Amino acid sequence: MARSAQRPSLKKIPQEAIEAKEATAEIVILQPIGYPLCGIIEEYPRIEEPELFECYARMQWNGYIARKNDFLFDHRMFPDFAYRIQEVRPEATIIGQSTTIVVNQEEKEKMDIEYPVEIAFDDIVGQIKAKRKCKLIERYLEEPERFGKWAPRNILFHGPAGTGKTMVAKALANKTDVAFLPIKATQLIGEFVGEGSRQIHQLYERAGELAPSIIFIDELDAIALDRRYQELRGDVAEIVNALLTEMDGISQREGVCTICATNRTAVLDGAVRSRFEEEIEFVLPGKEERKEIIELNLQTFPIEAEVNLSELAKLTNGLSGRDIVEKVLKSALHHAIMDDMEKVEAHYFEKAASGLQKKETNTHLYA
Repeated sequence: MARSAQRPSLKKIPQEAIEAKEATAEIVILQPIGYPLCGIIEEYPRIEEPELFECYARMQWNGYIARKNDFLFDHRMFPDFAYRIQEVRPEATIIGQSTTIVVNQEEKEKMDIEYPVEIAFDDIVGQIKAKRKCKLIERYLEEPERFGKWAPRNILFHGPAGTGKTMVAKALANKTDVAFLPIKATQLIGEFVGEGSRQIHQLYERAGELAPSIIFIDELDAIALDRRYQELRGDVAEIVNALLTEMDGISQREGVCTICATNRTAVLDGAVRSRFEEEIEFVLPGKEERKEIIELNLQTFPIEAEVNLSELAKLTNGLSGRDIVEKVLKSALHHAIMDDMEKVEAHYFEKAASGLQKKETNTHLYA
C-alpha cells in the first residue's frame, strides 16, 4: 500500500518573526525581577562585573526574540531567576553577539528570616534541666570569641512533641538578644535535586552575617532518618551532606549555634547524631507542672472557669503541655461557648481530658 503524501504545512509565519530573524537588537535593557516562587531564603544575584555578565547573557540568550516587558530566565548560575526586558532597540529583534545588554540594578532588601522573639524562660513551665544546660549556649552567644574550638556549635533538643523545644530555643534567642532563624526540615525538601542543599548553605551564610545567631531546625528526622528506615532520595542525601558540612564547621562561622529538634532520636542517622556536642532532653510535665500550666492558661480565658486544678492535673497525666492547652483547655472552652454557658464548668474539662486519654489508649492498642 502506497503511503499517502504528506501535505505541506500552510501555516503562515508571522511577519514579525521574519523581520526579527533579519535584525539583531542593538541594545537590550534588563531589570532583575526575582524567582517565580520564593524559597526559604531568596538568593538575589548581584552583578559585580557588567562586561562579564554581558558576555554571559549573550551566550545564554543568543537567538531569542527580545520584546519589551517579556521575561528572560537564567538557565545556568541562578536557574529560573527572571529579568524583565525594559527596553529593546529595535523592538522585536533577536539577541545576538553584537547586542549591548545593560542591567538596571536596584537595591533589593534581603529576605528577613530572623524573627522577633518575645518568649522568656519564665514563661516556660518545667524543663529545669534543659534550661540549666542552655546556660552554656547562652554564655557562648554572649561571648563567642572566648570559646574558640570549645564552642557548643551543634545542640540536639529531643523529647516528646509539645514539650517546649521550640519555646526554649526562642527564649534563648530572646535572653541573649541574638537573631533567631527557624526552619522546619520538611521545608528543605524541594522539587529539584540541589535545591535543598543550596538553601542550607544560604541559611548558614545568612546566620554568619547576623552572628551571633541561632539556627533552629525543627523535625530533623524528616531529612536525617537512618537509611535503614527510608529509601533515600538523591535530594535528601544532598541536604544531609550539606548540613553535615556546615555542622562540621569547614567554613568557620563564629557565633553561629545550630539547634536541631526531634522527637525520634532512635531513628536518626548516626552520622548526623554524632555531630551534636550536647543532647538536651525534654520531658513530659509532672503533676505540679501540669497544675501550673493549667492555672497559667486559665488566667487568659475569656469567660470564668470552674475547675479543681489538682483533679484536672491528675486527669491529664501523660499529656504534654501543648496537648493540655490545645486539646483539653481549648476544647472545654469551645464546648462551653457553643452551649451558651457563662462559665466553663468542671465537667467540660473532665470530658475533654477523659476523651483524650481514651483516644490515646486506643492508639497504643493498635500501634
